[in-house]
Amino acid sequence: MTERLALDYGNMLAPRLGGRGLQPAALEEAGVRFQEVHADVERRRAAGELGFYELPAEREVVGRIRAFADGVGQAFDTVVVLGIGGSALGAIALREALLAPGWNELDSEGRDYFPRLYVTDNVDPTTFGPLLERLDVRRTLFNVVSKSGTTAETMAQYLVVRERLRQALEGDGYRGHLIFTTDPERGVLRRIADAEGIATLPVPPSVGGRFSVLSAVGLLPAALAGVEIEALLAGAAAMAERCATAELTANPAGMFAVLQHAAHTGAGAGIHVMMPYGDRLGPMAEWFRQLWAESLGKRLDRTGAEVFRGPTPARSVGATDQHSQVQLYMEGPFDKTVTFVAVREPGEDLVIPAAHPHEEALAYLGGRTMGELLEAERTATAAALTAAGRMNMTLELPRVDARSVGQLFMLLQIATVYAGGLYDVDPLDQPGVELGKRLTYGLMGRAGFERPPAGDDAAPRVIA
Repeated sequence: MTERLALDYGNMLAPRLGGRGLQPAALEEAGVRFQEVHADVERRRAAGELGFYELPAEREVVGRIRAFADGVGQAFDTVVVLGIGGSALGAIALREALLAPGWNELDSEGRDYFPRLYVTDNVDPTTFGPLLERLDVRRTLFNVVSKSGTTAETMAQYLVVRERLRQALEGDGYRGHLIFTTDPERGVLRRIADAEGIATLPVPPSVGGRFSVLSAVGLLPAALAGVEIEALLAGAAAMAERCATAELTANPAGMFAVLQHAAHTGAGAGIHVMMPYGDRLGPMAEWFRQLWAESLGKRLDRTGAEVFRGPTPARSVGATDQHSQVQLYMEGPFDKTVTFVAVREPGEDLVIPAAHPHEEALAYLGGRTMGELLEAERTATAAALTAAGRMNMTLELPRVDARSVGQLFMLLQIATVYAGGLYDVDPLDQPGVELGKRLTYGLMGRAGFERPPAGDDAAPRVIA
């Protein structure tokens, strides 16, 4: 039991919140609706639409990733992932959770001779250019991640890097410093790879970007840096098995989705805060923010009716944001849920020295540990929110290791597709994002795409 992620949801229910929150009877009713949603998700899974479920069983691809990471990949001092959104956020979350803190600042011995790992997630020239200037590109592997090969940001990164490599290396030597993570059969990067002999790894067609962390998108950079990807996948598989049941009270992903949906639609709490306690899990909340927002924020329901649905995910990190956001959570509108992420066995700790025994504000800390303080802060914040009638729950990981992180990734992905069913929207598409992409292409002069219209009143409204 200690190896399993736990969901404590008692603080979402009215008996704990002085009458606010969700009524237990409503939760029982939601359990009936969940059985319908669960059946629909299982149908879509059987039809091959939800490919992320099957990633833990992709042994052939995992073998290819492991062979590359343990072979050619170790010839490089540095690995740089070129991507954005789902092509980057999962890799960042894995790096921060599972590698030593400050990984890229450690010397080779401190990294056990694994490469440094950078993940670029923007096209800001004031950060991307200086990163390339700091690197010896002759000792760097660049992993270009785009299933379609048309993502403007990633392709811009790739073209800049390709030219730097061509300038630094003779002939076609640049090819050995590139690997493409892309569609297995189609797309721009696939065509370039086939023409130029560049190594590739596949992103399954049934796996969208924001659901791709357990594919080669996340696994390759993790494996290159020494993460036990097999344990990561084992944790994900165990969670998928737990969530195979239609019994709501035994399905942690189902309960998470039902509680968040009910809090939004039944109690007006449409802002869903993810608040890990500890720096290493902070990027996990960033990854979840994209997953929840892009999957559930939709103009149309699955019948094509205009509904404008979706919650707003937010990120906090404890204990830091107790000093910036918790005041709002405690005394602002009753429009939020808070999901704490706790760690049962935090591992490394620091004893707080005893000093200034006559200063009451300091003396009580002496001999305790920083880990104890962080956990006390989380427990106290949850208790304070509960006393104020604010809905909150806790996801508790056994520890921050590959198996536990795999469980958390899979739970949140499954919860997202359940939530899509509850909101009656398609969690797999992102039409609003696609419009912005097309308008960007037009502004940048791509053939076949128009610039956005100026509008009826083209006069500027600027205060300069």
